Amino acid sequence: MCSPRMMDRAGASLSRRKFFGLAGAAAIAGIVAPAGCARTQSAATQPAGATQTAAVGALGGPFEVRDLTHTHGPNFPVYPGQDPLEIEVNTTVEEDGLNSYALRYGEHIGTHIDAPFHASNGGLTTDQLPAEDFFAPLAVVDISRRAASDEDAGVTVDDIRAWERRHGRLPEGAFVAMYSGWEERLSDPDSFLNADASGTLHFPAFTPEAGEFLVRRRSIVGLGVDTISLDRGVSTEIEVHRTALPAGKYGLENIANLGEVDASGATIIVGGPKHEGGSGGPTRVFAVSPVRRD
Repeated sequence: MCSPRMMDRAGASLSRRKFFGLAGAAAIAGIVAPAGCARTQSAATQPAGATQTAAVGALGGPFEVRDLTHTHGPNFPVYPGQDPLEIEVNTTVEEDGLNSYALRYGEHIGTHIDAPFHASNGGLTTDQLPAEDFFAPLAVVDISRRAASDEDAGVTVDDIRAWERRHGRLPEGAFVAMYSGWEERLSDPDSFLNADASGTLHFPAFTPEAGEFLVRRRSIVGLGVDTISLDRGVSTEIEVHRTALPAGKYGLENIANLGEVDASGATIIVGGPKHEGGSGGPTRVFAVSPVRRD
């Protein structure tokens, strides 16, 4: 049973505007509620994007919960210059009574967050990012058809305006994500990075103009991609990083399963890391949306 005190404590972790303004108060309440307030159906084994249903009773559920996080392992592709994940056995049940592993990894691998500090010495670090910014209306801009024939495709200002003509102006405090379908290449890490003979990478992301538009003309908390960088592979100036992060926005890279999320109406939940002085780190990400009653 969920006590009023437990719900008050959950709501107190977010500002009043955020708690009641994100894709419906019930959706947020259902996700931030402690154990006993909501129950989520799960399976022992399931694909990363499998939908789970959370029933929250009087709060207005049920809701669909989609995991936007790739399973990370030593073979997950990394940006040039980054080290892959290393996993070593630390203890075992047979010898020590418990299983545990020692992990070694860089901050910017797998599904991960870029904190403002990543591109600005004065920017917020992982432990300083406001918790309320990790709960946001999710806008998914789909450029997958264009990306299928153009490896250097990018989200443009026209793409954002087209999204707004269909769904309305981007909500205040929105998180804007690009869906390019690039994750289909993950089975071949070389194809995911897609370097040409000269070593130049080719993959979709935001154009510099779109990044500037979102930061200067819209009120967003962050932006993300299903590729390995906020900037397209051909970028040499990392313009989107240098525009968005110093402005206090955060980025998410290597987001999974965006093709399973509606373009509007969902809420993104970001389980960002909180290590001291961090520029980023592997992150668990979810999309939450009401179950349709067709």
